[in-house]
Amino acid sequence: MTAQVSSSPTQDIEPAQNTVLAQVRNHIGHLTLNRPGGLNAIDLDMVRSLQQHLDAWAQDSTIKAVVLRGAGEKAFCAGGDIRSLYDSYKSGGSLHTTFFEEEYALDLTLHHYAKPVLALMDGYVLGGGMGLAQGADLRLVTERSRLAMPEVAIGYFPDVGGSYFLTRAPGQLGTYLGVSGVQIRASDALYCGLADWYTESARLPELDQSLDSLQWHQTPLEDLQQLLATFAMQTLPDAPLAKLRPLIDQVFALDSVPAIVAGLRAVTAPESRAWALETADLLQTRSPLGMAVTLQMLRYGRELKLEQCFALELHLDRQWFDRGDLIEGVRALIIDKDKTPHWNPATLDELDPAHVASFFTHFKQQGV
Repeated sequence: MTAQVSSSPTQDIEPAQNTVLAQVRNHIGHLTLNRPGGLNAIDLDMVRSLQQHLDAWAQDSTIKAVVLRGAGEKAFCAGGDIRSLYDSYKSGGSLHTTFFEEEYALDLTLHHYAKPVLALMDGYVLGGGMGLAQGADLRLVTERSRLAMPEVAIGYFPDVGGSYFLTRAPGQLGTYLGVSGVQIRASDALYCGLADWYTESARLPELDQSLDSLQWHQTPLEDLQQLLATFAMQTLPDAPLAKLRPLIDQVFALDSVPAIVAGLRAVTAPESRAWALETADLLQTRSPLGMAVTLQMLRYGRELKLEQCFALELHLDRQWFDRGDLIEGVRALIIDKDKTPHWNPATLDELDPAHVASFFTHFKQQGV
């Protein structure tokens, strides 16, 4: 929840209003999210265009790999076009249900794609952008990269496979990222296993030229990995989360969000107390229900396969517009911009564990 040497896009598949650009160069299909003014936030037309190109290229034996990127220098993709979903719900439309179904299907396509996918995660990679990038085989970040699943800030929960890829991060790092919604940079992205390679953004044009002249000798994945090894590195020093990891693993393993906040406020170690208090203060601004459901979802996600995680998220989606805080969060932060959302419940102390559990009841009854 977002090329110089070119040939024509795949025949009979035209991106809607050019918000997705497609080129085939040197046996590589290039897909560019082309809404730079909107930080490449994806809407339903873009989801469908991406899906159509990927489906066509999967059947094209001349195409060996896919590169996914965002236009401009600010964002790979800053998430889904949430305003359009708000408008759909308010007007009694169906876009807000159709969008998630097709977006998740696209994300699953990327996770299972038979040809290697390289995601150039330059700039903001938020929400739906993470859903696209985390399905790629090769995830490259730069010094401009800012990764996050920030949904709790608007009264939602981290979807697009977040219940899968966040829970595969070391220890409780994924729980921390999902419940807090904070952004991380390249070094932490590599440390958390949410990226594979790092290079400076200034080298991206050179990388693009090298892709155009790449000689295919081994498997496409091996050839791409060897090329990336000449441009990029796979670790960076001084990842901030590495130092905080013991505390994060301890506090974010607690069984409720109120307990997590209390645990953060109880930290006395001088080297981490300021961070702990800042994090506790941040959590107090997020949707209590969004955080509580997120915590439970991530606990379940640890035990689920990828497809089951998407099924769980879709199960939550189908309830959330009526029962969750998303509509109020979008109103306060995007529509009216008063930045004073009236969460329901308003505080963590008012959370009803039975109400939180009710979002998962039918899913558990299905035995998934």
